[in-house]
Order: sequence, then structure tokens, then C-alpha cells
Amino acid sequence: MNIVLTLLLAVQILSALAMIGLILMQHGKGADAGAAFGGGGAGSASLFGASGGANFLSRSTAVLAAVFLGCTLGLAYFGNLRTVPTGSGSVLEGVVAPAQPAGAAQQIPGSTPGLAPVPAPAASGAAPQPAAEGAAQIPAK
Repeated sequence: MNIVLTLLLAVQILSALAMIGLILMQHGKGADAGAAFGGGGAGSASLFGASGGANFLSRSTAVLAAVFLGCTLGLAYFGNLRTVPTGSGSVLEGVVAPAQPAGAAQQIPGSTPGLAPVPAPAASGAAPQPAAEGAAQIPAK
């Protein structure tokens, strides 16, 4: 299967590069129209004449465009045939979250995990205060 995808991708890239080259080598229709109304030399084709509207360059471009479209459709088809994991859902469902230390849910984001808050010094003769948790850890101004 990977060989088919690689082959289709290589053909698509080569056809795209060849198309770019062929399109850049062609001259625009505006040059023909200007020459038909007297802007060109004596050998210019007329506006309604049988000048090569489907000459070699334009036919080659059309063939390469068809090859490019076919490769694009083939890549889309074969790209969707890849095996899907058993659980069809979000990619993020398979991600395992890192383990958090105990009590980490109550800490302030950005603080160092695992460190206990330092209690404030107790006044003489007063009972010690419990450690502050959550927003109470932020000192007031």
C-alpha cells in the first residue's frame, strides 16, 4: 500500500512541475487578439482563423492536468483506507496525562508542585494557624 501511495505522490509532483513549465511556456490569448487587430507582424494569425487553439502545448497541459487530477483522487482514496484505531473518536482520548502529586489540584497554577506552604510565624502564646490553601496563599498588598 505504501508503494502505491509513494508512486502516486511521485507522479503527482512530476505532473505538477511539468504543468507549471508548460503553462509558463505558452503565450497568452491577449497576444493573439492584439496581433489580430494590427498590433503584430505580417505573419501573425487572425483572430477568427484556424490558428492552433489546441496545439501541442495546450494538449500536453490538458493531459498532465488529467494525470494530476487522477493522482489526487487516488491519493485521497488510498489515504482514507488506512486502518483506524479501535476507538473511533478524538485523538486526544489516547493521551495519558502525567501523574500529579497529592494535593496538586488545590495549588495555584505556576507554583512548584510538591512544596508545602510555609506557615506564618505564630504570635507568642497563640495557637498555631493551619496552613493556607488555594487563594489564601496569595499575600495581600
